[in-house]
Amino acid sequence: MGKKTAKQLHDEIRKRKADKLTRKLQKLRKRRDAEEAAARAAPKGATVSPLAPAGGFPPLPVIAGVDFAAAAAGVRYPGRTDVMLARLAPGTRIAGVFTRSATRSAAVRDGQAKLGAAPEGGAAIVVNSGNANTFTGAAGDDAVQAIVTAAATALDVAPERVFTSSTGVIGEDLPHARITDALGGLAAALSPEGIATAAQAIMTTDTFPKGSAAEMTIAGAPVRIAGIAKGSGMIAPDMATMLAYIFTDAAVDGAVLQAMLARLTDRSFNRISVDSDTSTSDTVLLAATGQSGAPEITDAHSPEGRAFAATLEVVMRDLAQQIVRDGEGATKFVEVQVTGAADDADAHRVARAIAESPLVKTAIAGEDPNWGRIVMAVGKSGARADRDRLAIRFGALTVAEAGRVAPGYSDAEAAACMRRQDLEIGVDLGLGAGAATVWTCDLTHRYIDINADYRS
Repeated sequence: MGKKTAKQLHDEIRKRKADKLTRKLQKLRKRRDAEEAAARAAPKGATVSPLAPAGGFPPLPVIAGVDFAAAAAGVRYPGRTDVMLARLAPGTRIAGVFTRSATRSAAVRDGQAKLGAAPEGGAAIVVNSGNANTFTGAAGDDAVQAIVTAAATALDVAPERVFTSSTGVIGEDLPHARITDALGGLAAALSPEGIATAAQAIMTTDTFPKGSAAEMTIAGAPVRIAGIAKGSGMIAPDMATMLAYIFTDAAVDGAVLQAMLARLTDRSFNRISVDSDTSTSDTVLLAATGQSGAPEITDAHSPEGRAFAATLEVVMRDLAQQIVRDGEGATKFVEVQVTGAADDADAHRVARAIAESPLVKTAIAGEDPNWGRIVMAVGKSGARADRDRLAIRFGALTVAEAGRVAPGYSDAEAAACMRRQDLEIGVDLGLGAGAATVWTCDLTHRYIDINADYRS
């Protein structure tokens, strides 16, 4: 066979490029068709995320001193479980962290004011989904007080020991009478084993209820921790973008409990992002009933304090990662690891810039190993960076280093990394010992579908 002419070689190259582009377009169309089919096949939010934990909602231990109930009050949708009540035993200490949004909800403001109240008598938590009771003026404050008063009466607890949360649509008056009318029945239905239905009641666009638990021993006595959370969209923590309620039978000093929750929130809920938007209703409450029989933790730095904090962090990090795995329209769970930064704060800036970049997130959705978008995100982060010291990897595969593409880089190998459901992006800045990790997800057409008609 004779040598090919320059024109033949040119035509072959053009054909290969055209075939590659066609295959890529077919893959993207196939994925979009699948997403749209799933959206048509079930009501919004009903299709369980492909990243959901295997086995469904986990078995959670009973926490001595906590009872739960849930009901369908019709806050927004008829027949949907949308209100949960938790009753806490006398002496329970409650810690909390809340969104710092300037437009935070009436329930958040009320909860912030109540932190630090003496743990005398019982306590309660009331949560509704379907309506955020945010930007509703004096009517929103009145709604909170009506719910607080009704719950305090139903459970015979002091109003200053009743915490409320609301999640859902912003800017619409909360039909609080539907909630207060349900509280009598909720109080009668309280059960120490009702945490699973409580987790369902707080969902909005979530596709699965989120729960986590862990156990440990203190001075030979078993101590249990169990938590539930909700969150799927409007996730970019500015002290906790979501709702989470964590319960333990440990006895912990109130100031120690509050400091511990704040510190661990920064290592869990404040390390996640779905869409870079911070909610107006974000709340994390931690209740310690003290009924385990174990000695009280009065020093966070004691062996018992450190062990309890480590166990609590396991639960909080698991709940935080479940929120990312339920990100609206998500098909990829992404861990962004940044090392070698000038300090931890710079590492966090870089990790969040990558995790929240629409260009990075859409490249991940399309399984395109476009590491140039990561270079872009590093550069815009505001953190100190040096082109010639920067290294980027997908999993164990180094794709760029020393200011340029890595020697021997293979686009096919990089693309194979991008096809994984769980993806790790590593960036080393080569400047110091600063490090940070942020968890995020991809950005798909389904995210648009969900949010384009959220109020319908």
